[in-house]
Amino acid sequence: MDCIFCKIISGDIPTDKIYADEHTLAFLDIPPVNFGHTLVVPKQHFRNVFDIPVDVWQSVLSTAHRLAPFVRDAVSAEGVNISSSNEPSAGQTVFHSHTHIIPRFAGDGHVSWTQKKYPEGDATKVAERIR
Repeated sequence: MDCIFCKIISGDIPTDKIYADEHTLAFLDIPPVNFGHTLVVPKQHFRNVFDIPVDVWQSVLSTAHRLAPFVRDAVSAEGVNISSSNEPSAGQTVFHSHTHIIPRFAGDGHVSWTQKKYPEGDATKVAERIR
């Protein structure tokens, strides 16, 4: 398998490890949005949220929850974004499930997303399709 995160997990590629437990590994992102940008990955390979088992996903989220205040405090950030991109159209570029903890600062220039308004009645239709 030619997965960079699997190579990091196996120790074939060095990383700045932050935390590890039985199911997850957290390390600094090499091209950070802001310093302290941390990735949390499951130690098993799963492409993304669409194939990761619920218990493993919960372990990733639990680790992100645990580390978020440490990441924030380590770089004196004002907040953090916690996010996961799933599939190329959502911005996923490494196809090993991972969650970002991104330290945020007022005026840091990082734009998370823009918002849209539903045309009249469309929100209800979309909610019905999701349900």
